[in-house]
Amino acid sequence: GGSSGAIRTFRKLEGLFCVYKPAGVHWKLVRDSIETNLLKGLNAAPSQPLPHEVRLLAQPRHESEASKGLTVSAVSVPVLSKHPLVTGPEFQHIRVGVGHRLDTFSSGVLVLAVGNGNKALNDFYTTRVTRDYTLEAEFGTATDNFTNTGRVVERSTYDHITQDKLERVLSMLEGVNQKTLLTYSSIDMRSQEAYEMAVQGLLGPEGKSTPILTGLRCIRFQPPNFTLEVQCLNETQKYLRKIVHEIGLELRSTAVCNGVRCTRDGLFTLQDALIHHHWTAADVMQAIQLYHSTKKNKKPSKAANKTSALQTSEDNITETQQSEINDGVAR
Repeated sequence: GGSSGAIRTFRKLEGLFCVYKPAGVHWKLVRDSIETNLLKGLNAAPSQPLPHEVRLLAQPRHESEASKGLTVSAVSVPVLSKHPLVTGPEFQHIRVGVGHRLDTFSSGVLVLAVGNGNKALNDFYTTRVTRDYTLEAEFGTATDNFTNTGRVVERSTYDHITQDKLERVLSMLEGVNQKTLLTYSSIDMRSQEAYEMAVQGLLGPEGKSTPILTGLRCIRFQPPNFTLEVQCLNETQKYLRKIVHEIGLELRSTAVCNGVRCTRDGLFTLQDALIHHHWTAADVMQAIQLYHSTKKNKKPSKAANKTSALQTSEDNITETQQSEINDGVAR
């Protein structure tokens, strides 16, 4: 039938969700194991009862009358050609789209899409999406790939580095990136519009551009170890590890990255991320339903705000107020 259990289940799976990618695992493996789990879940969905068809069956009435000839009776029988054992599983493959990639070394929030969620995924990344990362770093060595697993190319001292000196390098880097951000924004920087966008954090490059750090701070300083929190656009994780390397050089020392963890990608945060044993169809479905419900509440669309003044219908007003309340909470 047109709305079999599997198809109905699939409808509930369409949308965006995010998982926690462990370090040391390629993102393709993460996606493949989720695809496998979703297929299992879909094809396990209770199937519709088999359709019946009316067949004319010849049957003798009584043994004694058998010789006199056959009577034909109409009987409803199941259509066996529609049996799952004959047709095979309804879903042979399912496409799970992957958002901003995390490389093997990195862990954290990885956004995925199912079905029509793939279009939403594209829309999501054409807006200016920032991500947050936590970088675990260590002074004292430089390696060929900027990570602690790479081949050591240089060792150096770090006793002279103070938190104050590190902070100064970070704010210098932030300043350089702020300039880059403005260069790439196609807006007159002296305008009121630019000011308002800057306040809302909406200034940014159109489409893909050079990686830009929009925020950089040190949240732990215990030499040789230090931890950075980074907010950025268009970055790769390798770029972030290179930043750690450059911070080391800037401080007349060296540094490597011991870990890169993405804690937020756009709307998706670590709280939303499904950990490995929740990569099941049921849990993904729940996450996607949650995403749909929060998306409805989070949309203070500009059009709605403009028209609500004209329309006195209660719904519009409460919706606008609600979105303002939500904005307040989000801040």
